[in-house]
Amino acid sequence: RLRPQVDAQEAFYGLGAYLDSVNHRGRVRAMQLELDFELESSYNEAHAPIPFVLGTSGWGLFVESPFPAVFDMAAQVPDRAEIVFGTGPLSAAGLDFHLFAADHPLDLTRQYYEVTGYPKLPARWALGPWIWRDENDDQAPVLSDIQIIRDEDLATSGIWIDRPYASAVNSFDFELGMFPEPQIMIQAIHDLGFRLALWHTPYLDASDPACADLRAHALENDFFPPQTGLMLNHWSYPMDLTHPAAYAWWQELIRRYTDLGVEGFKLDYAEDVVPGGFGARNVWEFADGSDERSMHALYQLFYHRVYAETLPASGGFLLGRGATYGDQVHGLILWPGDLDANMLEHREQGHAGTDDEYVAVGGLPASLIFGLSLGPSGFPFFGADTGGYRHSPPDKECFSRWFEQTALSSVMQVGTSSNDVPWEFRADNGFDAEMLAWYRRYARLRMRLWPYEWTLAENIASDGRPIQRPFGLQYPELGQHPDHQYMFGDALLVAPVVERGARVKEVIFPPGAWFDWWTGERIEGRQTLTVSAPLDTLPLFQRAGSIVPLLRPSIDSLAPTTRPEEVDSYATDAGRLYARLAPGGDADFLLFDGTRLVSQEQGERLSLYVLTGEEFAQGVHFTVVGCGARRPGRVTVDGQELEEVGELVDLEGREEGWAFSEDDLSGALHVRVGSGSHEVTISP
Repeated sequence: RLRPQVDAQEAFYGLGAYLDSVNHRGRVRAMQLELDFELESSYNEAHAPIPFVLGTSGWGLFVESPFPAVFDMAAQVPDRAEIVFGTGPLSAAGLDFHLFAADHPLDLTRQYYEVTGYPKLPARWALGPWIWRDENDDQAPVLSDIQIIRDEDLATSGIWIDRPYASAVNSFDFELGMFPEPQIMIQAIHDLGFRLALWHTPYLDASDPACADLRAHALENDFFPPQTGLMLNHWSYPMDLTHPAAYAWWQELIRRYTDLGVEGFKLDYAEDVVPGGFGARNVWEFADGSDERSMHALYQLFYHRVYAETLPASGGFLLGRGATYGDQVHGLILWPGDLDANMLEHREQGHAGTDDEYVAVGGLPASLIFGLSLGPSGFPFFGADTGGYRHSPPDKECFSRWFEQTALSSVMQVGTSSNDVPWEFRADNGFDAEMLAWYRRYARLRMRLWPYEWTLAENIASDGRPIQRPFGLQYPELGQHPDHQYMFGDALLVAPVVERGARVKEVIFPPGAWFDWWTGERIEGRQTLTVSAPLDTLPLFQRAGSIVPLLRPSIDSLAPTTRPEEVDSYATDAGRLYARLAPGGDADFLLFDGTRLVSQEQGERLSLYVLTGEEFAQGVHFTVVGCGARRPGRVTVDGQELEEVGELVDLEGREEGWAFSEDDLSGALHVRVGSGSHEVTISP
């Protein structure tokens, strides 16, 4: 038992992923799955409980124990946290814990990483949009989908195939009646600039003859746990991956897929080992001598590592539902499990049909909170099922608001339980050509933001700061802790609309000035405003005095392609770098490849500097937003006059030049320079 004294007013972050609030003050958080018959799912949805809490006054506490626990965050006494671990005889020495301190609470996660390990980054292409279906009839729809994605100009880097695709759950093959030519299919996926992942679990289907030989081998060699508790899935007890021979055998089976070119896995289930229920233990025993009191958490480490070790050294795509502390070293992306395909809050009353009521796990609002909770807890990569899963399909409004938000999340993956893809319009989902056009715009924005996000991702190794940052943790001095607005890095303020029917959004603007991403309108900070938010608009704002690097507007993929004439891929050609500048102070952005973009303001004169890095060496296109009617009198590059081009569309085909439009982004100045390092001077 730990009872730290806390500030009676401060907020608390971390503790893994939850669905009801980003601020844990006044909440009691379980560090394990528990029964909860009030919710439709019948359990508490604690898929990734992490015993690491951050206080906004600048302290962090990590209890290094996998045993069942509860964190009472000032729910009983406003200046006390009550932390209780049920260790039992396996930890007679007591509790190991780490106390951290930092000037800014965002820097506490770096200290946590120093103890538990820094996150391994996924592959670069893993951060482009992903599309999947819950079920495919056979190989033909997969091949059709990848071609439609390209024909419809939908920026996408990856797809995964969910079950069923194998002869049985974990038969480690492709069912030849459904997928007669898997190698040809995988090559076609790669040709069009996609990477492929497969759905997986740690089981062997006991009821299907296709798994009979594998099960016989596992049983003969004692590859299942020596003692098992309740079975919480439809197929079998989980593989005992603490058994070295079982681990090696399972990994050998996985390589049947990776040898074909599969570079990612969606790792589902594996949450069978729960400590107990109804006041009794749920006894398990594993080959290494551990039991359910620790393995309810630690099984995830074995499960994720056995797959992670089969992926390329440059990274892959590893999507998991459960996690524990230290799991970030496996390059894990988390998704929140089966959320509702609607806009309900966690524990809000829902209706399935006219009479069937349920207490919701939560839809879009809950997904947003779940992802924001994970970043400070040590898991910087999160990807919700865009559109939700339970009670699918989502309608047009829900799906639109959801993809707007996930375009500004650390990972964008799109799919539902009713196979809703953006280009299929059905009466039950209400999707249409208008919505598809919105999706196309947001998927491309997500792809274009890649150099900004990848720089944030690589910076985690030095600063530890999450990519998606809870607003109250970024600005603790404001004392405001909204659930549904956040920072994407330091430069972007994101305020998704999560309320059905809303066409406006109340936004808390931090100190400084902010520019509306879509209009270029300048907004002064230190105020709360209600902003317009039509159904096609995500409220998104750029901080004054910041630069956001972008890929070119035509970008289709981050993955390699053999058809560059059809697929515009960063892996094929890094191309020209685009840089969006929000004026209002000096800005300096150092990209992951060493490219440096600097702006300096001296009165009405603006200087821009480009220092070329290793990858972005083909020139830069600057866009300075919010200039109003202030057309520059002179633009020079390295002291030489730069030619003005009449229209922006004409500038796109030029190596160098500049154009100005009062009608674009509240007055936008576009300056285009060629390869190499340059100094640009913009004078009135």
